[in-house]
Amino acid sequence: MAAPAPGEEKTLQEELTLPIILADRLCKSAHEAESSKAECAELAKQVDRLSQMLRTTVRLAPATQTLYERPVRRIVADVAKNLERALTLVRKCKHSGVLRQVFSITSTADFRKVSSLLESSIGDMKWLLSIFDSDGTNLSLPPIASNDPILAWVWSFIATIQMGQPKDRADAANELGSLARDNHRNKKMIVEEGGIGPLLKLLKEGPTPEAQIAAATALCNIATDRERVRFVVESPGVPVIVQVLGDSPARVQASVAKLVALMAELDPEAQEEFARENATRPLVSTLAMDTVLDDPKPKSGKTSIHSLVQINKELAHNNSGSLGHSHSDGSSKGSGHYNRKEREWESETPEVKLMVRISCAEALCKLSKESLANSRKIAETKGLLCLAKIVEVERGDLQLNCLMTVMEIAAVAESNPDLRRAAFKPSSPPAKAVLDQLLRVIQEGSSPTLQIYAIRAIGCLARTFPARESRIIGPLVVQLGSRNVDVAMETAVALGKFVCPENFNRVEHSKAIVEFEGVPLLMKLLRANERAQVPGLVLLCYLALQVGNSMALEQARALNALEGAARSVVAQNPSLRELFAEAIHHLTLYQAGAHPHRQPYAP
Repeated sequence: MAAPAPGEEKTLQEELTLPIILADRLCKSAHEAESSKAECAELAKQVDRLSQMLRTTVRLAPATQTLYERPVRRIVADVAKNLERALTLVRKCKHSGVLRQVFSITSTADFRKVSSLLESSIGDMKWLLSIFDSDGTNLSLPPIASNDPILAWVWSFIATIQMGQPKDRADAANELGSLARDNHRNKKMIVEEGGIGPLLKLLKEGPTPEAQIAAATALCNIATDRERVRFVVESPGVPVIVQVLGDSPARVQASVAKLVALMAELDPEAQEEFARENATRPLVSTLAMDTVLDDPKPKSGKTSIHSLVQINKELAHNNSGSLGHSHSDGSSKGSGHYNRKEREWESETPEVKLMVRISCAEALCKLSKESLANSRKIAETKGLLCLAKIVEVERGDLQLNCLMTVMEIAAVAESNPDLRRAAFKPSSPPAKAVLDQLLRVIQEGSSPTLQIYAIRAIGCLARTFPARESRIIGPLVVQLGSRNVDVAMETAVALGKFVCPENFNRVEHSKAIVEFEGVPLLMKLLRANERAQVPGLVLLCYLALQVGNSMALEQARALNALEGAARSVVAQNPSLRELFAEAIHHLTLYQAGAHPHRQPYAP
């Protein structure tokens, strides 16, 4: 048999050939022994048992297409090492005379030691064959894993997931997930022992929804850091995960969406790989279930699965060649797929539907964070319209996750003019729907958390609004006086983006803030809370630069406030030194004569 090329892993058949040859040589040498014949004969019996087990394994290997090789290679390598040691000992027994007397001094202890090693190898091979021929998970402990019982469990569970009966595979996946949840060492061991591939295969093929959920849950418990997420990506797992998202029942989708959210949050490369496989498509489609979209066409009512097919067609048109796994081609197969999906969805309980939609919204949020590709894909369908509608009609985690998704897309659009113009053009229906809901959340004030996300989103979009946009500025200015300091601080940050040098309409927005009596509210915020100093003073600086001749700034003693706070704020934030200097200089031009005896700033 030709030897494998350097660096090339041996096939399983090649791994098994060496110990079988060693066993045959040992039996022959045992029969030729001239000393310690009884001991050699006993070793030959042990080796004969090992040889039979090795040959059984050879017969199993080609017959089992899904053979789990990791424990086979480990155990067979250990068996070969023990057989080599036994063969060396038996060959010494061919000597006679003086040499025989020399070797007899240690032969008894050596035979006892080698016999013990061979017995351990027999135990290992017996365990190995038992897990390949078992109807369920084998939790016995092979000698090779006596110092680390977890290794035997991991091998057994992975073997059952890969090779077991359908009814046992889900149980084994659950057990493997439970081990992974215990500690990081177990997670690492599962990855090193080849557990990711079988779990992905189980996720893809089933054979039942329960098995798929078990596989997704186990992967969630394993992929809890960037390195292990990367291993799932490279397996390759992303195409499998996206396919399951589009093809599976709602309960499975919920578990897989959680896996997507986890991977996207931990690894930017996984995030972009999901974008290449178009993971947002099935997520948006599922999220749109039971959502009444405001369509300009006369037709209204629940969004049907067939309308979702149209959404997918729109996305396919804009992303030709990148869909990967799409059933939205308008063919009878695609139509049948969505008819089935519609029937499955209608049969689910409200609790399951809500759980699925919450998970999909969370996955969209994690995918869109700092990702231009995913944010663009969501915006290119009716994704923004769907998110806006859910923010309007839903409450709780579903509403929160959708609002956070809008905020993340807006944050990406802030630094990308093309996305900003395409997704948030004020005259477009989706952008208008999003803006309506952001303003509603801000004005209702039912939840400070929701308000903060909505205010942050509007701040990110500050450069999309035309001059004198009182519809936006007015509600924001009111929140400067919010009793919740975090809401007021976030408002100061957002308004700062309306009047900063990068905003073309900064002068008009500054005048609007003054007209809506924002200056007194800002000064009150500065006096009331030390945490609000930096965002509040930055906003005040911008107002001083744009409308420094405003009577409102003079009456509020804005110059005194900036001069009094400049030293301490700049000391902690050196990057603000130039901004404070310019603002103070600008105000001095207009107000120096108005207050010859300025009072120091007292928060």
